[in-house]
Amino acid sequence: MNPTDPAPAEQWLRWDPDEGFGPATAPGGPLLAADSWLVEDGRVRDVGRHAERFSRACAREGVAERARVDFWRDVLARLPRRGAWFPRVELRPGGALSLWLRHAPHRGAVIRVLPWPHADPRAMPYRKGPDLDLLAGIRRRAQEAGADDALLSTADGAVTESTTASPLWWRGDTLCLPPPGPHLLPGVTSALVVQLARWNGVPVRQETVSPAELFDCETWLVNALYGIRPVTDWVGVEHPAAPAERAPRWQRLLTALASDLPAAVHRPAPQGTITQGGTSA
Repeated sequence: MNPTDPAPAEQWLRWDPDEGFGPATAPGGPLLAADSWLVEDGRVRDVGRHAERFSRACAREGVAERARVDFWRDVLARLPRRGAWFPRVELRPGGALSLWLRHAPHRGAVIRVLPWPHADPRAMPYRKGPDLDLLAGIRRRAQEAGADDALLSTADGAVTESTTASPLWWRGDTLCLPPPGPHLLPGVTSALVVQLARWNGVPVRQETVSPAELFDCETWLVNALYGIRPVTDWVGVEHPAAPAERAPRWQRLLTALASDLPAAVHRPAPQGTITQGGTSA
């Protein structure tokens, strides 16, 4: 896409291994895997990690390596280089791959969180996609209660994630996060913040905590769309949220990690295709 071209409208694009992307209606069938990230004027934070996470999920569903590589090449070529976008890649049954080009929504800087009173119900918490509809339902109920999101916990009370983001919190001068495991999605933005902490000499610790143990801590929910959002209100809890003293600086550090999308690499012309310079080899 030339930077001077008009910005495209939101659209679904179905991918074909021979033809590349073509317009489509919203696909049907269960969502086996998905990934999404923020693109602002052609800049993105570590799109390679999103590619790796989505490709791993596709590999587990039997998508061939050649298809995974070609699909991602075509995705990068299709991403708009102007405006704010929140594209989503999807895998559905039969190896059906698609790209949903959608505008980025309004992004608030803080978040009100409802500690969800039930056990984390996700069937596949380690993969983004299969539980998105379930999580959207929980988020709607949290919003009805006056929150923006819900913080999930295991049956024994250990914090896992929100319906959209990974939690991070501060214990003194130490940045903390839940220990990894099959009950967690490997968060790209969480990993970037942890990387920033280590670059800046900040101690990092893994902790198993209940929601109540976060009420006195500066707590963040982090994801690719919003970056860092500090919790400013624990909804349904008679306990004020801790002041968000560090969040503005760390959001600036995180934003500075964005880099230009790689130059679009378009698929080669098929054998025998007539090009401007003659017949392709």
